[in-house]
Amino acid sequence: MLPTITVDVGTTSVKLCLFDAHGDLQASARDTTPTTTDSLGEIYQVDILQDLIRTFILALPPEVRGTVKRIAITGVGESGGLVRPDGSLASPMILWHDHRGADLLTGLSGSARELVYRVTGLPVNANYGLSKVAWAVKNGAGDEAEAKWLNVSEYLAAWMTGERWSEYSLASRTMALDLQRRAWSAEVAALLGLSVEIFPELQPATHGSPITRSVADRFGVPANVHVHVAGHDHMVGAIGADLHHGELLNSTGTTEGLLFSHDAPSLDDASAMAMLANGISCIGSDFTLFASIPTGGSAFATLQSMLGLPITELNLILEDLHHRYLAGDIVLENIPLVLPQFRGSPPPTKRAAARGMIAGLQTDVAVDDIVFGCFLGMVVQFRDVLELFPMQPDRIKVIGPASKNPLWLQLKADLLGTPLSVSQFPEVVSRGAQALASETRSDWDGCKPFEVLPDETRHGALAHWYADVRPLWEHMKAAPV
Repeated sequence: MLPTITVDVGTTSVKLCLFDAHGDLQASARDTTPTTTDSLGEIYQVDILQDLIRTFILALPPEVRGTVKRIAITGVGESGGLVRPDGSLASPMILWHDHRGADLLTGLSGSARELVYRVTGLPVNANYGLSKVAWAVKNGAGDEAEAKWLNVSEYLAAWMTGERWSEYSLASRTMALDLQRRAWSAEVAALLGLSVEIFPELQPATHGSPITRSVADRFGVPANVHVHVAGHDHMVGAIGADLHHGELLNSTGTTEGLLFSHDAPSLDDASAMAMLANGISCIGSDFTLFASIPTGGSAFATLQSMLGLPITELNLILEDLHHRYLAGDIVLENIPLVLPQFRGSPPPTKRAAARGMIAGLQTDVAVDDIVFGCFLGMVVQFRDVLELFPMQPDRIKVIGPASKNPLWLQLKADLLGTPLSVSQFPEVVSRGAQALASETRSDWDGCKPFEVLPDETRHGALAHWYADVRPLWEHMKAAPV
């Protein structure tokens, strides 16, 4: 491995790490992702984002900074903005969940939508970059002729190197990349009146560009440091977890991701109907099949605000519920049925305006019951999405904050009847970024995984409970709110 500084721009937080030549984590920091809102939605405060990176690097001892060989940047896949040749912005840097270009997609015909999936492997959706690009071009300041669309990770790399390029896994989240040809699709871009000239050249995650002398001096790092765009965070996590064909990566964060790696895209009608998202892996030779559940770790914030619970109290409740669940002290029939669509619905509907629901409330329902019902609903939702895939996993690897929630993990293992292999290492995505920048493989054992085994009795009890509530569950999912 090469000594590497990693930057992971997440929805909620920015994770900054320093790894040494052995792949060991030497320093880390986590800051709130700097965003603000304009008249249409949420955008990055890029100057503050740059300051966070500069502050972290300058806080490292000079002798440590002198050993750095690589800076590797990863982040959410559908964000972006128009960037001029000098690195300045010709549009806001828009967050992934911002739908300001959604109206530009409403007029697409059924045949156009079929074309988009057949070429890009993505269902038509305003989360992806293409409608944001079209909005930015339409509403730009008029001086974006030489601007290129860059993901926020790619923008940071351009700031450090003076060069603009797009990494393949991120490009495959724009809804403008021809998966089979691994090239920008003029045919799809034209559906929204765009030319592929708006997109930069494509490079793999292993490609690094030299840092500029001025940025190297400001960071206090060697002039021979190379900057890499490692790619889409979930896909970089697959590298960090050493994901093999047949295995499922369950990447937990603000959202919850399900990702398979395989050797061909799934572009059939069933995958299209399920709204599964195809992509190109960070190593460039494999394809990915991905689904995102909007409510993951964000459920903690929802429960805190909805129930008026400080995080310390919520964690105590979860700990107690876990003990009671293992002891058989939870009566499933008394638990409210919670559809946790707090941030929209997952595939196959992917409705941003979808709302969550709670059914089965009575006067004896306690706060603990609602918390348990929320996490039980989250694992039922996970199974619903997993069943959309054309393959089922030989092994499930879990990364992210779920590793610190034994109840969430045990409910998932018991409902699925499948063991989970769970990383104890906190920054698997950043670990993958270092491996890509070093052009080497990561290893799962290095993530210090532990096993969560299903219990046959609890699996049977959950199956019986689900058979009873399934008609209500399906009714709630189909509700038009």
